[in-house]
Amino acid sequence: MKEFNIDFHIHSRESGGTSPNMTIPLIARQAELKGLHAVGTGDALHPGWLAHLKENLTEGEGGFYSTFRHKTKFLVTTEVEDAHRVHHVILFPSVESAEKMSRKLSKHSVDIEKDGRPHIRLDAEKIVDVARGVGALIGPSHAFTPWTAVYKEFQSLAECYKSNLEHVTFLELGLSANSDYADRISELTDLTFMTNSDCHSPWPHRLGREFNRLKLKKLSFTEVKKALVRNGGRKFTLNVGLNPREGKYHLTSCTRCYLRFTSDEAKRLKRCPDCGGIIKTGVADRINELATWPEPHHPSHRPPYIHILPLAEVIALSMGISSPTSKKVQAEWERLVKAAGSEINALIDAPIDEIQGIDHKVGSLIKRFREGRVSYVAGGGGQYGRPTLTGEKNKYWGQGQKKLGDF
Repeated sequence: MKEFNIDFHIHSRESGGTSPNMTIPLIARQAELKGLHAVGTGDALHPGWLAHLKENLTEGEGGFYSTFRHKTKFLVTTEVEDAHRVHHVILFPSVESAEKMSRKLSKHSVDIEKDGRPHIRLDAEKIVDVARGVGALIGPSHAFTPWTAVYKEFQSLAECYKSNLEHVTFLELGLSANSDYADRISELTDLTFMTNSDCHSPWPHRLGREFNRLKLKKLSFTEVKKALVRNGGRKFTLNVGLNPREGKYHLTSCTRCYLRFTSDEAKRLKRCPDCGGIIKTGVADRINELATWPEPHHPSHRPPYIHILPLAEVIALSMGISSPTSKKVQAEWERLVKAAGSEINALIDAPIDEIQGIDHKVGSLIKRFREGRVSYVAGGGGQYGRPTLTGEKNKYWGQGQKKLGDF
C-alpha cells in the first residue's frame, strides 16, 4: 500500500468566478509543487472543458489521467447544483462516463454548456440515479455552508437523498467545518469525510489548501471507491485543511458588513441592524442545531484531521505582509518549496528543525500551527477568517456595538 495526497474538488476556467489560469497544464504544475499526487479535474460535464481535458491528458491506468509534462494525475470530477440549490461532488471512472452523464443531464439543464458547475432541474435522489447509471460516485459538497449545501436546505441527508441515501458514501466538510464538528451528528458516523480545496485559482494558497491522504494499492478509481467504504485496507488516513475559523461561513454574520451575531440574535433580528444586510447562520451555529451530542463521537475509522495554513500565508504572516501573492512572499515560497521538496512536506511532514534551518521564522510559525497555538479572527458572512499573532477579537453585535434600542 502507498499513501497519496489528493484534492478531489476544484473548478476550471469554465466556472463562474474562476481564474482564466485554471487550465490543466498550470494546475498540474502547481499541484506538483504543492505535493499533491492527484487532483480532480472539476467541471467535467462542460463540453468545452471536456475538450480541454482530451487535449491535455492522456489516459492513465484505472481512470486517473496523466499530463504530458508533470507527475500530477487527474481524476475526472465535477460539481452540480440540484433543483433545491444543493451542491454535490461527483467522481467519474472516465472521461467517457462524464460525457455520458452530460448528455443525460442536458435536457434537465439550461446552462450545462455555459457553466462548469451546472444547475440541474432534478432533485438529489434522481441525480444519484443518473450518476450510478454511468458508474460515478456522488456526495454532498461543503455540507454545512449557509447558501448551497445539504444542511442549509434539509435537516438530514435522508431528506435530501431519500431512497438513494445508501449510495452516498462520502461527505465533503467544507472550509468552515472539520471532523470534530461533523462527528457530533450521528447520521454521519459511517460516512467518509472529504477535505477538498474547492479552489477557483491555481495559486498555492488556494489549490490544495485542503486535501485528503489515502492509503491505496495504486491510483485508480476502483481503489478510491474501496477507500471510501474502507475495503481491504484502503482508507483515508488524513484529512488536512484550514482551521474552521478561517472558513468564510464559520460564524453567524452579516453578508454585507460582516458584523457577527449570536444565533439567538440572528433569529430575532433577521437583518443586520447596522447596515440592513442579510444575516447568514454560520457553520458553528448550524452544527449546534443539528448535533446529536455536545462533543464529537469519532468512530474508529475516522482519520486524524490536521489543521494547516497555506505556506504562502505563513510566509506573509512571518513578514508582516498582507498579500500571499506579493513578489517577496512568492520568492520565499519558491525557495522553501525547492528546499523542502513540496509545500505539503514543509507544512506537515518534514521535521520542524529542518524547516527552521531553511527559514527559522517560518519554521517556528509552522511549529505553532502544528501544535495548535494560534489565535484566529474567525470568518463569516462570506469573509474569510485569518490567523492573528496580536490577539485580535471578532466584533460581535451587542458587544461594543449598537444595541437594539438604538434603532
